Amino acid sequence: MLKQIDYTKLPITEIVNEIIYVAAEAGASDIHFDPSEKTIKVRFRIDGVLIDYMIIPESIRKNLVARLKIISGMDITESRLPQDGAIKTTIKNINLDMRVSSLPTNEGEKIVIRILDYSSSLNGLESLGFLPDNLKKIKELIKEPNGIILVTGATGSGKSTTVYSLLQLLNTPKVNLVTVEDPVEMGIEGINQIQVNSEIGLTFANVLRSILRQDPDIIMIGEIRDDETAKIAVRASITGHLVLSTLHTNNALNTIERLRDMDVETYLLASSLNGIVSQKLARRICPHCMKKRPAIEYEKKLIKSNLGIDINELAYAQGCPDCVGGYKGRIAIHEVLVISQEIRDAIANGVSKEDLRKLVYQGDTTTLLQDGLKKVVQNITTIEEILRLVELDDESTKIVLGQSTDNKIVSNQNNSSSDNKSASNQNDSSDDMEMLDI
Repeated sequence: MLKQIDYTKLPITEIVNEIIYVAAEAGASDIHFDPSEKTIKVRFRIDGVLIDYMIIPESIRKNLVARLKIISGMDITESRLPQDGAIKTTIKNINLDMRVSSLPTNEGEKIVIRILDYSSSLNGLESLGFLPDNLKKIKELIKEPNGIILVTGATGSGKSTTVYSLLQLLNTPKVNLVTVEDPVEMGIEGINQIQVNSEIGLTFANVLRSILRQDPDIIMIGEIRDDETAKIAVRASITGHLVLSTLHTNNALNTIERLRDMDVETYLLASSLNGIVSQKLARRICPHCMKKRPAIEYEKKLIKSNLGIDINELAYAQGCPDCVGGYKGRIAIHEVLVISQEIRDAIANGVSKEDLRKLVYQGDTTTLLQDGLKKVVQNITTIEEILRLVELDDESTKIVLGQSTDNKIVSNQNNSSSDNKSASNQNDSSDDMEMLDI
């Protein structure tokens, strides 16, 4: 159960510190302060899911917002424009590095605190949940002397964690490694890290032009956001540099399509792109309350079609005082594409998306769906969680089962065992404070 705060007996500084401390202790990635007409609802994002924590009354609402803006370095007199800030502090022996965002709404300022966690990056690439084949591919990719390696996924999917883990491997005394980031999320000794500042013209594109005159061996670009940055990154990679970056796309195929749309010359893109690592985060089954249930026919066919194995039962999350709705922690699911000569030729020749799809997924590439299902079979996560993350209609390896619409998937899942229904009911229950067991 999350510790509750008695705000009637504490000064505002203590209230803010306690909220942040409780969130950090619970493993939350974000703290949301959602304004209403008279109150503020505080919510924690734990394992990717937002959970209600407490309601801040009108009497301390303004003081709480002001305190958050002060400690994050924002202008407390400005409430009409969005603002960004940062907090670095230690609360009860927990070292915290946080990014803060303020956004004006019709009910007041909404503030979100992102709690940065570098522990996974420091533990190395092996700790990120890569299957052996994918881990081997990535280690081969970073041995290339030049070219681009992209890590893709949605916001909050762990892209930065993966990139920093790669930087740890590449960071040796023999190379000049330079990064350009917005913001610099994790300081690494031995790496030249640059914080962009668009207000003074220090943009990704401008910094990249200067970096190329600094004799770099490896360049990490925090994110490819526009055509100009993409073009410079591609040109840097074909002139003898290894370039790492991130992109907001769902899978490897969509990444290639996105780069095509960015007005990058196709022949340059074809020759520079080395590999794509796409990822999403799935919730782990709580080991304390995990149970087994019989697999329904749809699940058997889905796993058989994708993995070629037969299963009779699957693990599910029931829920207990040690977890949130039966899940505790998260694991990444990955799709690692190594660009072959055949794919390079297809990109250069501008083949259609359907033809490119066949080339991308006809080899030994494990799709997000397949990677997720392997972790389902290993009892790391649930099949419901994978189907929540990966839309089958958009999946590169479409499965033709005769029952492929979303409605029929839901219908099949509703016909599973009574134990599974109990687990689903717990996951879909109300957001009362009683649900905040961790």
